[in-house]
Amino acid sequence: MMRLPDFELRRPRTLAEAATILAGEGPAARPLAGGTDLLPNMKRRQQTPRVLVALGEIPGLRTFTNGAALAIGAGTTLAALAADTRMAQYGALAQAAARVASPQLRNQATLGGNLCLDTRCSYYDQSEPWRRAIGCCLKKDGDTCWVATASRRCVAVSSSDCAPALVALGARVRLVSREGTREVALEDFYRDDGMDHLVKRPDEILSAVDVPDAQGWRSTYWKLRRRGAIDFPVLGVAAAVKRDTAGTIEAARVALGAAGSRPFLVPQASEALIGRTLDDATIAATARRVAARAKPVDNTDFETRWRKDVATQLVSYALRELRGEDLGAIRRRF
Repeated sequence: MMRLPDFELRRPRTLAEAATILAGEGPAARPLAGGTDLLPNMKRRQQTPRVLVALGEIPGLRTFTNGAALAIGAGTTLAALAADTRMAQYGALAQAAARVASPQLRNQATLGGNLCLDTRCSYYDQSEPWRRAIGCCLKKDGDTCWVATASRRCVAVSSSDCAPALVALGARVRLVSREGTREVALEDFYRDDGMDHLVKRPDEILSAVDVPDAQGWRSTYWKLRRRGAIDFPVLGVAAAVKRDTAGTIEAARVALGAAGSRPFLVPQASEALIGRTLDDATIAATARRVAARAKPVDNTDFETRWRKDVATQLVSYALRELRGEDLGAIRRRF
């Protein structure tokens, strides 16, 4: 049995109090929301903070408002997010939240936690004795990336489901510290670096996610994983399109997740959709453009070449669904 290391638990009642603790303790402290990612990592000694700052008693982190735009507190659980009727216009996010792990974990895990998930790798997500037996890896305690031994950059993979969905929806995040609040576009919240994958500073708390008004937009999220529950994505595709009354695309955003150390937009595909309709030729051409940007490496489940090929299929399914096709039978296979 893997046990948690010793730590001190703080329970602030306000964001300001939590930010003050994080600023005072420095890198030795970590914010704790649902804990479904952080606590298992601590058991594996991937992260060993001396102080955990529990955010669950800060009511402002669970607010949910839907006016001209959508504002979601980062402490909102994924289960609550997926079940909320106000999510009807934000299909990609509702689908992504509903496909994270299992019902038990979704009842505990939060939106902010899912966006801040640690990157994953077959050589990193092991027990401490296992990692030390191979000399550890570049991401934790070692000096070699066992996936790409000549690389000086960690290639651990971003495995958030909600991140590509929210990137496709054009979301922004609010980061709170003792110095104040700053906003960052979600697509700029991530770095292409498996070790240092977030622009969030250690003293900052992700407090809320702001999503633009989705009037006139339709969006969807498709996920590849070995099992239909529990497993992290090994590929995620999110697509959002806005069409006029004739069906011509006025705006589009296509994003990939679990295809690198960060979720990212595929601007070539998004821009090529504008001015077109979702006919078979357009869908096929867009799927090829997106798959060309998917460059999986051999550090998660499934064979890499096959995962790249599946990217073509998932983009096609996503766009066909946005065209209005009923793909429920196909979706159940994923």
